[in-house]
Amino acid sequence: MTDKNKLAAQLEAVLFASGDPMTAPKLCEALSVPKKDLDEAIECLDVRYAQPESGIELLRLEGAYQLAAKKQYAEGVKNALEIKKSANLSPAAMEVLTIAAYNQPVTKAFVEHVRGVDSASVVNSLVEKDLLCETGRLNLPGRPVAYKTTDNFLRAFGLSSLDDLPDLPERREQMTLDDVIAGENNGD
Repeated sequence: MTDKNKLAAQLEAVLFASGDPMTAPKLCEALSVPKKDLDEAIECLDVRYAQPESGIELLRLEGAYQLAAKKQYAEGVKNALEIKKSANLSPAAMEVLTIAAYNQPVTKAFVEHVRGVDSASVVNSLVEKDLLCETGRLNLPGRPVAYKTTDNFLRAFGLSSLDDLPDLPERREQMTLDDVIAGENNGD
Protein backbone atom coordinates (compact mmCIF):
# COMPACT_ATOMS: atom_id res chain seq x y z
CA MET A 1 0.00 0.00 0.00
CA THR A 2 1.43 3.40 -0.98
CA ASP A 3 1.77 6.17 1.58
CA LYS A 4 -0.99 8.08 -0.21
CA ASN A 5 -3.38 5.11 0.00
CA LYS A 6 -2.39 4.46 3.61
CA LEU A 7 -3.16 8.06 4.53
CA ALA A 8 -6.49 7.85 2.66
CA ALA A 9 -7.34 4.71 4.68
CA GLN A 10 -6.43 6.51 7.93
CA LEU A 11 -8.56 9.50 6.91
CA GLU A 12 -11.45 7.18 6.08
CA ALA A 13 -11.15 5.51 9.49
CA VAL A 14 -11.10 8.84 11.34
CA LEU A 15 -14.13 10.18 9.45
CA PHE A 16 -16.00 6.92 9.90
CA ALA A 17 -15.29 6.79 13.65
CA SER A 18 -16.15 10.46 14.13
CA GLY A 19 -19.53 10.33 12.44
CA ASP A 20 -19.66 14.11 12.65
CA PRO A 21 -18.16 16.61 10.20
CA MET A 22 -14.48 17.38 10.84
CA THR A 23 -12.62 20.45 9.60
CA ALA A 24 -9.41 20.20 7.60
CA PRO A 25 -7.27 21.68 10.42
CA LYS A 26 -8.64 19.09 12.89
CA LEU A 27 -8.03 16.29 10.41
CA CYS A 28 -4.47 17.50 9.76
CA GLU A 29 -3.86 17.57 13.51
CA ALA A 30 -5.40 14.14 14.08
CA LEU A 31 -3.41 12.56 11.26
CA SER A 32 -0.24 14.63 11.85
CA VAL A 33 -0.03 15.65 8.20
CA PRO A 34 0.20 18.95 6.30
CA LYS A 35 -2.84 20.26 4.41
CA LYS A 36 -1.29 19.27 1.04
CA ASP A 37 -1.16 15.60 2.09
CA LEU A 38 -4.70 15.77 3.46
CA ASP A 39 -5.92 17.19 0.14
CA GLU A 40 -4.28 14.26 -1.69
CA ALA A 41 -5.95 11.76 0.66
CA ILE A 42 -9.33 13.47 0.15
CA GLU A 43 -8.83 13.26 -3.62
CA CYS A 44 -8.03 9.55 -3.25
CA LEU A 45 -11.28 9.00 -1.30
CA ASP A 46 -13.23 11.00 -3.89
CA VAL A 47 -11.96 8.64 -6.61
CA ARG A 48 -12.75 5.57 -4.48
CA TYR A 49 -16.27 6.72 -3.64
CA ALA A 50 -17.03 7.79 -7.22
CA GLN A 51 -17.02 4.11 -8.21
CA PRO A 52 -20.54 2.75 -8.77
CA GLU A 53 -19.91 -0.15 -6.39
CA SER A 54 -19.30 2.25 -3.49
CA GLY A 55 -22.24 3.00 -1.20
CA ILE A 56 -20.35 5.80 0.57
CA GLU A 57 -19.74 9.43 -0.36
CA LEU A 58 -17.55 12.15 1.12
CA LEU A 59 -19.60 15.23 2.00
CA ARG A 60 -18.14 18.73 2.15
CA LEU A 61 -19.98 20.88 4.68
CA GLU A 62 -18.81 24.46 5.24
CA GLY A 63 -15.13 23.49 5.08
CA ALA A 64 -15.60 20.23 6.97
CA TYR A 65 -15.75 16.63 5.76
CA GLN A 66 -18.06 13.76 6.67
CA LEU A 67 -18.74 10.26 5.39
CA ALA A 68 -22.33 9.40 4.48
CA ALA A 69 -24.32 6.77 2.64
CA LYS A 70 -25.07 7.69 -0.98
CA LYS A 71 -28.58 9.02 -1.44
CA GLN A 72 -29.67 6.12 -3.65
CA TYR A 73 -29.12 3.75 -0.71
CA ALA A 74 -30.85 5.89 1.91
CA GLU A 75 -34.03 3.81 1.97
CA GLY A 76 -32.15 0.61 2.74
CA VAL A 77 -30.16 2.35 5.46
CA LYS A 78 -33.35 3.73 7.00
CA ASN A 79 -34.97 0.31 6.92
CA ALA A 80 -31.92 -1.38 8.42
CA LEU A 81 -31.79 1.11 11.26
CA GLU A 82 -35.56 1.10 11.67
CA ILE A 83 -35.65 4.85 11.36
CA LYS A 84 -39.14 6.20 10.86
CA LYS A 85 -39.65 8.16 7.70
CA SER A 86 -39.18 11.76 8.64
CA ALA A 87 -42.22 13.94 8.22
CA ASN A 88 -42.18 16.54 5.50
CA LEU A 89 -41.61 20.08 6.66
CA SER A 90 -44.65 22.33 6.79
CA PRO A 91 -44.84 25.43 4.60
CA ALA A 92 -44.31 27.50 7.76
CA ALA A 93 -41.14 25.55 8.60
CA MET A 94 -39.86 26.03 5.04
CA GLU A 95 -40.54 29.78 5.30
CA VAL A 96 -38.62 30.03 8.58
CA LEU A 97 -35.70 28.01 7.19
CA THR A 98 -35.58 30.25 4.12
CA ILE A 99 -35.58 33.39 6.24
CA ALA A 100 -32.87 31.99 8.51
CA ALA A 101 -30.68 30.65 5.69
CA TYR A 102 -30.60 33.93 3.79
CA ASN A 103 -30.41 36.31 6.78
CA GLN A 104 -28.57 34.43 9.52
CA PRO A 105 -28.10 34.89 12.33
CA VAL A 106 -31.75 35.72 13.01
CA THR A 107 -33.91 36.17 16.08
CA LYS A 108 -37.44 34.88 16.58
CA ALA A 109 -38.61 38.50 16.49
CA PHE A 110 -36.96 39.03 13.08
CA VAL A 111 -38.57 35.87 11.69
CA GLU A 112 -41.96 36.94 13.07
CA HIS A 113 -41.53 40.43 11.57
CA VAL A 114 -40.79 38.96 8.12
CA ARG A 115 -43.58 36.35 8.27
CA GLY A 116 -46.10 38.57 10.04
CA VAL A 117 -47.16 35.79 12.43
CA ASP A 118 -45.94 34.22 15.66
CA SER A 119 -43.13 31.85 14.71
CA ALA A 120 -41.74 30.78 18.09
CA SER A 121 -43.13 27.25 17.92
CA VAL A 122 -41.86 26.74 14.36
CA VAL A 123 -38.36 27.94 15.32
CA ASN A 124 -38.37 25.67 18.38
CA SER A 125 -39.47 22.72 16.24
CA LEU A 126 -36.64 23.36 13.76
CA VAL A 127 -34.14 23.50 16.64
CA GLU A 128 -35.46 20.12 17.86
CA LYS A 129 -35.01 18.71 14.34
CA ASP A 130 -31.42 20.06 14.31
CA LEU A 131 -32.07 22.25 11.27
CA LEU A 132 -31.54 25.45 13.29
CA CYS A 133 -29.34 26.03 16.32
CA GLU A 134 -28.72 28.80 18.80
CA THR A 135 -25.62 30.78 17.93
CA GLY A 136 -25.46 33.06 20.95
CA ARG A 137 -27.20 36.18 22.16
CA LEU A 138 -27.25 39.52 20.42
CA ASN A 139 -26.03 42.62 22.20
CA LEU A 140 -29.47 44.25 22.01
CA PRO A 141 -32.04 45.08 24.69
CA GLY A 142 -33.35 41.84 26.14
CA ARG A 143 -30.32 39.97 24.72
CA PRO A 144 -32.37 37.92 22.21
CA VAL A 145 -31.15 34.48 21.12
CA ALA A 146 -29.79 34.35 17.57
CA TYR A 147 -30.33 31.29 15.37
CA LYS A 148 -28.53 29.92 12.33
CA THR A 149 -28.81 26.87 10.10
CA THR A 150 -26.87 23.71 10.97
CA ASP A 151 -24.74 21.19 9.08
CA ASN A 152 -27.81 18.94 9.23
CA PHE A 153 -29.70 21.62 7.27
CA LEU A 154 -26.98 21.52 4.60
CA ARG A 155 -27.16 17.70 4.43
CA ALA A 156 -30.97 17.66 4.33
CA PHE A 157 -31.05 20.07 1.39
CA GLY A 158 -28.03 18.63 -0.44
CA LEU A 159 -25.86 21.74 -0.03
CA SER A 160 -22.11 21.92 0.54
CA SER A 161 -22.32 25.43 1.95
CA LEU A 162 -24.73 28.34 2.17
CA ASP A 163 -23.06 29.69 -0.98
CA ASP A 164 -24.94 26.92 -2.85
CA LEU A 165 -28.32 28.49 -1.99
CA PRO A 166 -30.09 29.78 -5.10
CA ASP A 167 -30.06 33.53 -5.61
CA LEU A 168 -33.11 35.39 -4.39
CA PRO A 169 -35.23 36.87 -7.18
CA GLU A 170 -34.52 40.47 -8.08
CA ARG A 171 -36.91 42.94 -6.54
CA ARG A 172 -38.24 43.93 -9.97
CA GLU A 173 -39.28 40.30 -10.56
CA GLN A 174 -41.46 40.28 -7.44
CA MET A 175 -44.97 41.64 -7.52
CA THR A 176 -45.59 44.37 -4.97
CA LEU A 177 -48.82 45.55 -3.39
CA ASP A 178 -48.62 48.65 -5.63
CA ASP A 179 -48.50 46.34 -8.69
CA VAL A 180 -51.65 44.54 -7.50
CA ILE A 181 -53.51 47.81 -6.85
CA ALA A 182 -52.42 49.25 -10.20
CA GLY A 183 -53.59 46.05 -11.93
CA GLU A 184 -57.02 46.31 -10.28
CA ASN A 185 -57.35 49.95 -11.31
CA ASN A 186 -56.47 49.04 -14.91
CA GLY A 187 -59.08 46.29 -15.01
CA ASP A 188 -56.54 43.42 -15.00
